[in-house]
Amino acid sequence: MRIYKAKDYKDMSRKAANMLSAQVIMKPNCVLGLATGSSPVGTYDQLVEWYKKGDLDFSEVTSVNLDEYKGLDAENDQSYRYFMNQHLFTRVNINPGRTYLPNGMEMDEAAECRRYSALIHELGGIDMQLLGLGHNGHIGFNEPGAAFEKDVHCVQLTETTINANKRFFASAEDVPKKAYTMGIKTIMQAKKIVVIVSGADKAEIVKKAFFGPVTPQVPASILQMHNDVTLIADEAALSLI
Repeated sequence: MRIYKAKDYKDMSRKAANMLSAQVIMKPNCVLGLATGSSPVGTYDQLVEWYKKGDLDFSEVTSVNLDEYKGLDAENDQSYRYFMNQHLFTRVNINPGRTYLPNGMEMDEAAECRRYSALIHELGGIDMQLLGLGHNGHIGFNEPGAAFEKDVHCVQLTETTINANKRFFASAEDVPKKAYTMGIKTIMQAKKIVVIVSGADKAEIVKKAFFGPVTPQVPASILQMHNDVTLIADEAALSLI
């Protein structure tokens, strides 16, 4: 595992964007595994900036996202498809037909999990997977206790997650209760993994996930077993190391 210390969030974002852009330049038809949330926004902004300068070409790139809420369509501004369109897909020249997320509107959970898992396999796997890190060590929607051997699956969201999301919806009934997510097994099959973390509030979980015992209670701890992981974290997030 490599650890790159960044000065702050902006520096972390730039370093992560450097790794993703190098992957695209070295293999123009690569498969990128992408994430949502606040952590990768700066990384996507940097990639867009380089694209606009003519330094990057996404025309042959394929992307697969970690997860999507069940029950939200692409037009819903809380869906991860909407997030990706806003922050990256519509801002660069990636082919929309080669940007994949789980289909949140598919009600047959087993069928959708099989489809998405087969899709990743058919693409030849993920060349580089970008990950954020949750305060409790979750990656994707793999919460503490999630089995390491799980492939793509549909998870019941925790009450904490549901309550945290209430502010984004008109009523409590509209808040998604489930999500499709790549499993730990799926994530671990990526050829390269880049984890981005910033902020002092993540220092404790960085220490546990990357320097503590490997345990399902800290899902990200399994990343210690991967043979090509890069952790990019700012000084605050690395303050306990």
